[in-house]
Amino acid sequence: MSKEARRKLSEMLRELNLAGVAAAHEEASFRAEKEGWGFERFLHHLIELEVEQRRQRRLERVIKAAKLPAGKTLATLNKDLLPVKVRRQIPTLVEGSFVERGENLLAFGLPGRGKTHLVCALGAELIQRGYTVHFTPAYALVQRLLAAKQSLGLEREMRRLDAFDALIIDDIGYVQQTREETEVLFTLLAERYERRTVIITSNLVFSQWDRIFKDPMTTAAAIDRIIHHCVILELNGASFRAEAAKARMPQATESATA
Repeated sequence: MSKEARRKLSEMLRELNLAGVAAAHEEASFRAEKEGWGFERFLHHLIELEVEQRRQRRLERVIKAAKLPAGKTLATLNKDLLPVKVRRQIPTLVEGSFVERGENLLAFGLPGRGKTHLVCALGAELIQRGYTVHFTPAYALVQRLLAAKQSLGLEREMRRLDAFDALIIDDIGYVQQTREETEVLFTLLAERYERRTVIITSNLVFSQWDRIFKDPMTTAAAIDRIIHHCVILELNGASFRAEAAKARMPQATESATA
């Protein structure tokens, strides 16, 4: 094939959005000729490269949209500090069947118990299995929804969030919402009910959620929608941050006496 013919072929492949084939077809054709490939093997090789590149590009887009905090993965999670029951649940959770069923996941525990790290690690694993995930602190989510409502764009913002299979809402217990903020949060939970997964971390048990939703009826309705189909993780072990601080103390002592 002439140089001009190769150039035109590359242009046509890019026009067809076959960037992987366009980038690899020349090298692949030389290899096929050298190794005596048949046409089917040559075509299979090119399509395989295209599929893999598309898969990688999609994964990069999904990871970027997830906005998961850097470094919070299962590999960096100290599982020894998690309660035994929670450790046993992790292999099943990372498979993602609860997301397929539109079930929710709640991680309860005092500050420093690894709630955020755990749910982010689960989110990262779910992404690798083809699910879309989005992480947001509760206060940021509420302000985002409230701003959308005030600009008459709440429905559009709900559709954006609905595109994610699992929505991670972090530290819901720290937000003391006004009634208007409570309404948009409740609307989101109601919209995702039995359709899309919410993953929530909280340092407040359900009996204290009236601090969040203020009105007893709204509190009861929110809890009812969340726990109807729900996995609950109770992280009542040692504080991750306290243990990390202890581990650093001998090093600090040695540095001070050196």
